[in-house]
Amino acid sequence: MTEQPPIVYVVDDDASIRDALKSLIRSVGLGVELFASPLEFLQGKRSDAPSCLVLDVRFPRKNGLDFHRELVEAEIHIPTVFITGHGDIPMSVRAMKAGAVEFLTKPFRDQDLLDAIQVGLERDRARRQSQAETAQLRERLESLTPREREVLPLVVSGLLNKQAAEVGMTEATVKVHRGQLMNKMGADSLPDLVRMAGKLGIPESKH
Repeated sequence: MTEQPPIVYVVDDDASIRDALKSLIRSVGLGVELFASPLEFLQGKRSDAPSCLVLDVRFPRKNGLDFHRELVEAEIHIPTVFITGHGDIPMSVRAMKAGAVEFLTKPFRDQDLLDAIQVGLERDRARRQSQAETAQLRERLESLTPREREVLPLVVSGLLNKQAAEVGMTEATVKVHRGQLMNKMGADSLPDLVRMAGKLGIPESKH
């Protein structure tokens, strides 16, 4: 599946700054969409592509930091670069603690913004890849029989012969199930299966 071209969203209530940022971002071959307010951004249609949000801190009705928090709470995970003409240290600390990629005070160097955007896009690509991998693993998990799902936590715990007997299975049975599990889950090794189980949030057996 081909990845869609990355897109940068710029939310700033100053039209001249929006236009300047549009020219800058397009100069490095990135797509860009402009919005005059957080509300306008929310009402717009977002592309299903790796993306980054360049967000002004101050708006007439809504603080950019508060808007960013609302996005996070709504599980809209777009890496965000804050820009402001009136930054202070407490504000920048708050932004970075909230997961911002960068906090830039105007006037900033063009390259600093472009570097921050690239960091944001890479962060979003990694998140999307991780989500896709988890979704694929969930599909594989669905293909397991009820008994195989029951055995999975035991196998990833490194089930010993005595423990196998305690749950009513022979060592041979455990080996058969382990082989089936690894085949169906697409695991190359037992550590690989353990990693997959961890990603799916499957706890290890307490046996």
